[in-house]
Amino acid sequence: MAGEFSIASKSRVTVSLAKQTYQAVLLMMVVTTLLSIAGFRLWQLQIVNGDHFRNQAEENRIRLIPVPSDRGLILDRKHRYLATNRLSRAVYLWPRAQSPEQWQTTAFRLSQILSIPTVEILEKLSEVGYQSAMPVRITRDLKPAQFISLAEYAESLPGVEIQAESTRNYPNHTVAAHVLGYIGEATEADLKEHPEYPMGMIVGQMGIERSANTQLAGKWGNRLIEVNAKGKELRVLGTQLPQGGLPLHLTLDLKMQKAAEQALAGRRGAVVALDVKTGAVRVLASSPSFDPNLFTKRITTAEWQALQSSDEPLLNRALQGYPPGSTFKIVTAVAGMMSGKFSPQSMLGTSSFITVGGTQFWEHSGGYGTIGFRDALAYSSNTFFYQVGMATGPEAIAKWSRELGIGTTSLEKLGLEGGSSGLIPTPAEKERLYGEPWYAGDTVSMSIGQGLVLVTPLELAVMVATIANGGARVQPHLLTAQTQQPEFQPVKTAIAPEVIDVIRAGLIDTVRKGTARRLNDGSIPLTGGKTGTAEVPGGQRSNAVFVGFGPATKPELAVAVVVENGGYGGATAAPIALAVYKAYFDQ
Repeated sequence: MAGEFSIASKSRVTVSLAKQTYQAVLLMMVVTTLLSIAGFRLWQLQIVNGDHFRNQAEENRIRLIPVPSDRGLILDRKHRYLATNRLSRAVYLWPRAQSPEQWQTTAFRLSQILSIPTVEILEKLSEVGYQSAMPVRITRDLKPAQFISLAEYAESLPGVEIQAESTRNYPNHTVAAHVLGYIGEATEADLKEHPEYPMGMIVGQMGIERSANTQLAGKWGNRLIEVNAKGKELRVLGTQLPQGGLPLHLTLDLKMQKAAEQALAGRRGAVVALDVKTGAVRVLASSPSFDPNLFTKRITTAEWQALQSSDEPLLNRALQGYPPGSTFKIVTAVAGMMSGKFSPQSMLGTSSFITVGGTQFWEHSGGYGTIGFRDALAYSSNTFFYQVGMATGPEAIAKWSRELGIGTTSLEKLGLEGGSSGLIPTPAEKERLYGEPWYAGDTVSMSIGQGLVLVTPLELAVMVATIANGGARVQPHLLTAQTQQPEFQPVKTAIAPEVIDVIRAGLIDTVRKGTARRLNDGSIPLTGGKTGTAEVPGGQRSNAVFVGFGPATKPELAVAVVVENGGYGGATAAPIALAVYKAYFDQ
């Protein structure tokens, strides 16, 4: 019995030892496997992906912050400020600082403080991507109350940063807005066209701000900073200073521009004034206007709706076509005399009306007897110019209108968009455009600037400047640097000096004794001019039109005024020209 017990005990001990050995080996294998996995992972992290994670750590610790450049100043011809810069605060977001889910909550909180829709904030983050190492700007002009609110919640808003930068400022608000234009963040199309632009780049969106953006924009800089785990700036590691844009000097005269806009008084219309010798634009006013400062911040719905109103304040009316009315008689006079059908000494009988094709075309009074070109311009005789126009023909009138700058004045050289050119149709063009034949009545209407005739205020100013300076068609321009450049020099026309002389005398008589006598009040030197009352389709009140030059001897300034539905040119448009003249002569 004892032997059997001893053998059984030894067998059990052997089995137990074998089991423990197996468990020890198994445990050792598990530990070895785990250590191998850990070692492999450590090798992968440190050796294989070491550079990647080191760079990622650096990006979390070190930030490259874009530093916007100051846009170049815009000044008038006498170095008075038209566009400047001022200090502002902008809000930037660092996409990597939070997960997309966390940004949902943060965007909602920011929307309450900044009055920006949550979806708009999230869209900007989505555009650059949540893994972007560069910040995205969500607002440019932080109000003091918003700044205080953000500062209070700074600790609980990781990745939200306030940066000081400059923003555009238009100190004269609505004055010259259509010339200056406005600025805004580069669009997707802008960024595609200019890959060198940083995200959030400010560019010109209209006017001179747009056409001269390359000169005005400058070059953005960068700041390399080290931050802690909460994103707080610890120290500056390096700085690349921004390069400010270059200043731009315009030919505009701020005092004259203000006078023109004040005289328009918000009525729909435009004023253009040119240097008759060089074509430098002294005034280019469109009314109603808008404040380009609106575009330096986020525009509210109410502000945007106001800009889209029926008065169309964004429309540059100085570059839109209008029926010129009797101011076009200058063109008809040139065409009549240069065609050889009439001479500067020609005399024609006038009456209450003439009949053409069974239709009566009326004089605006009982007629003036037998008169010449000089008196016909001074008293604005319709029946005189009906006869001149019919004898001369529409093709000749169209030809000399182009010689005077109508339809041939370059908007591209001016650097402004959103405009059109005048329209002086011939019989062939009417057939092509409208599918209708030309009637004798079309020629009658054309001769006094009605019917299908359209001329922009800018072209009217070029037309009268050509007469004032002795027959050289000026090239309107807005930059002082362009005045001496060959491509902006006046172009000598083929208009005979004796034709120029009789028309200029007639325009001076218009002010001295004719329809523009309001300008002869003694407050300014004697000038020359021509009024117009242009009929508008649809039974609306006529447009008031005026063109003129001054002083009468040795002219320096040409002026054109259009007031939509303003009535008589002598009563509504001429006083606006007087205000511009006063601002000019006072200087």
